[in-house]
Amino acid sequence: MPANNNAGFNTRAVHAGQAFEPRTGAVVPPLHFSSTYAQDGIGNLRDGYEYGRGGNPTRDALQEQLAALEGGTHAYSFSSGLAAEDSLIRAIARPGDHIVLGNDAYGGTYRLINRVLGGWGIGNSPVDMSDLDAVAAAVAANKTRIVWVETPSNPMMKITDIAALAAVAHDAGALLVVDNTFASPYLQTPLALGADVVVHSTTKYIGGHSDVVGGAIVVKDAELAEKIGFVQFAVGAVSGPMDAFLTTRGLKTLGVRMDRHSENGQAVAEWLLQRPEVEAVLYPGLPSHPGHELAKKQMKKFGGMVSVQFRGGEAAARTVAENTSVFTLAESLGGIESLMNYPSEMTHASVKGTELAVPVNLIRLSCGIEEAEDLIADLEQAFTKINS
Repeated sequence: MPANNNAGFNTRAVHAGQAFEPRTGAVVPPLHFSSTYAQDGIGNLRDGYEYGRGGNPTRDALQEQLAALEGGTHAYSFSSGLAAEDSLIRAIARPGDHIVLGNDAYGGTYRLINRVLGGWGIGNSPVDMSDLDAVAAAVAANKTRIVWVETPSNPMMKITDIAALAAVAHDAGALLVVDNTFASPYLQTPLALGADVVVHSTTKYIGGHSDVVGGAIVVKDAELAEKIGFVQFAVGAVSGPMDAFLTTRGLKTLGVRMDRHSENGQAVAEWLLQRPEVEAVLYPGLPSHPGHELAKKQMKKFGGMVSVQFRGGEAAARTVAENTSVFTLAESLGGIESLMNYPSEMTHASVKGTELAVPVNLIRLSCGIEEAEDLIADLEQAFTKINS
């Protein structure tokens, strides 16, 4: 099935890049482990395959699938989300260029941009992405090449107007990169809203089963795609065939999983909102969320990520995080099982002491596909441990 077809999301998820194997008729395409490919004479390649770093049929199938679901023309599958981000930035930016990013960006992204690429002469400015005037000012003040946004953001769950931000970036000659990991292409398609690039940690919702690490880049512009493809080939941070296969298998059920994640996220958020121990519930599906109306416009549903802040401060947050049984205290998110994270000391520890620091009274919930009643019961018993 071609990547630019007009079929529905779940049909594309199941069939894009997944033609049956022609010799045997195997419905699931074979998994190709070979690191090299026989040539029919010097330079006469079979279907363009030469060496595993440059191409692999299993990885290519995943890339076609990703492009089809994000509405792009080219997709690239990497060994991790940060490997994808690193290759993307090196494909676009040069020493002296600048990146404007959200002031609540994922800690790993900021660490890469600030501490790794900063040493090679790429500057950055963290800005509140909901303040378009502040973004425009930051973009204009520097040789800005990239505007980088997460929406919903991790873990503060801020919602940014992708179309408006794209206009700001393009007016300055910059590219808009959207980290779509939290929403997934099922809930949101940034390229259709004006973004130039979509990045993913495919480890999360796309893989969906907490058993594979990967990243992806999706674009619509052929010239930009060529630059990214060259860096991927030259640097070599490609996903292995087994990782690509597991990601493809997970991606086929993304739509049905996201429906359940969203239902559970909504139920948990509404329950949390009624609890006296809670100071704030950060979930775009709540009418009280400042980005609720915007999220309704640019997202299909609101997802399974919920952040919560406690009136009892750090002690209360730590108590809840360490006393659940259905929610597992662990890094990452987006799997079928529910996970609990204390960002200040876990996923965002690298930004402690900066303006990107996460409040110490906050925990982040990744609501899985279990029964919502069991998730709420698990939280309820953990809440009884506060001040006990």
